[in-house]
Amino acid sequence: MTVVLTLAAAITATLLATPAAADASGADRPLPITLRLPDGFQPEGIAIGRGPFAYFGSRADGRIVRINLVSGAATQLSPPVGSASLGMKVDAHGRLFVAGGGGGDARVVDTRTGAILASYKFTTETTFVNDVVLLDGAAYFTDSRRAVLYKVAAGRHGELPATFTTLPLSGDFVLTPGATNLNGIAATPDGRALIAVQSNTGLLLRIDPRTGVAKRVDTGDRTFVNGDGLWLSGRTLYVVQNRDNTVVAVQLSRDGSAGTVRAQRTDPRFDVPTTIAQFGHRLYLPNARFTTPPAADTTYTAVAIAAF
Repeated sequence: MTVVLTLAAAITATLLATPAAADASGADRPLPITLRLPDGFQPEGIAIGRGPFAYFGSRADGRIVRINLVSGAATQLSPPVGSASLGMKVDAHGRLFVAGGGGGDARVVDTRTGAILASYKFTTETTFVNDVVLLDGAAYFTDSRRAVLYKVAAGRHGELPATFTTLPLSGDFVLTPGATNLNGIAATPDGRALIAVQSNTGLLLRIDPRTGVAKRVDTGDRTFVNGDGLWLSGRTLYVVQNRDNTVVAVQLSRDGSAGTVRAQRTDPRFDVPTTIAQFGHRLYLPNARFTTPPAADTTYTAVAIAAF
């Protein structure tokens, strides 16, 4: 049964689940539940690595900002690059894999220095490289305009490769020209396959990373139109439905072939959230504000809610 939390319950759950951290004086204080991003930033992607740091990417100019989740302080990690910074993930080596959107590219950024360690030009065709997941030493990128995944496979000791592989998709995935097709991507609970959401149809698709064959995840008659970022925690797959201002928790089978919606949540601070990442018992989402005309002084935030 789907449980829709009321506004009051959602706020209460968030506050009660807010963890504390010691400040410089040693006193405990709660972590901020709303994070301020730079004006005009136009956020899209988020990734959280080791330690209390979140990384946010700009869809406007590709800047990447690092925010301390304890203090809320923001610093620029990477300057504008002329390409978007959309979906992002941090690997065990402290490297940030970044999807480049309409540029048809991706890059790998050092989370300590902001240096670009590698870059990949996937295609010069009409494209939108949207999100990325890390699985078994490889990064898999979705393309919302093409029926493919792009695979960047690291070497035995984590060396970044000079080349990539394009993996054609087949099976239950049907490309709709001109629409936002595959968007967010995650691994299955057993780590043997991938799950992606097709935004325009609302389908969850289980994808074999060897063959590219996609099969619809059995969620009954429930779909996830406007599905954007995905986050897997145990066997719970969180699906962000951006323009619906909603996060849905789907309980998956171990192999990811089936799932049941068990809860969903909204929050008054949501303003078209896109991607999602977890730190402790909290989920963090940047507000893309797609319905607000962007300007240099447009304000942007990321918000934290309790995992559910």
